Amino acid sequence: QVQLVESGGGLVQAGGSLRLSCAASGLTFSGYFLGWFRQAPGKEHEFVATISWNDSTRYADSVKGRFTISRDNAKNTVNLQMNNLKPEDTAVYYCAADSAMYRNAFPGLRNFGSWGQGTQVTVSS
Repeated sequence: QVQLVESGGGLVQAGGSLRLSCAASGLTFSGYFLGWFRQAPGKEHEFVATISWNDSTRYADSVKGRFTISRDNAKNTVNLQMNNLKPEDTAVYYCAADSAMYRNAFPGLRNFGSWGQGTQVTVSS
């Protein structure tokens, strides 16, 4: 059974930084796309960033240049470094794992079959 556990959320002032981590178990970690998504109150899940099994990355326009996704296959972790945070970044952040190994294209939301419980990020103005 796949388990994903996020950590690193918290309260930060606008312009500050946070680093989220997600520890994965129950899967052959190195073979999967991993992603970060967020959900603000009253809104749908929003794509933030994804990293492929061969370290290609993709970001939402709203976070490009401020957030960096990375993975450590030795530790089975995926990280999200968030810099220059804005109040509109406030949300619950979730990590997710693709349902298929070695996918040859960036997966859509429906392809992510395993999700963590989420970690709250609050950015004050």
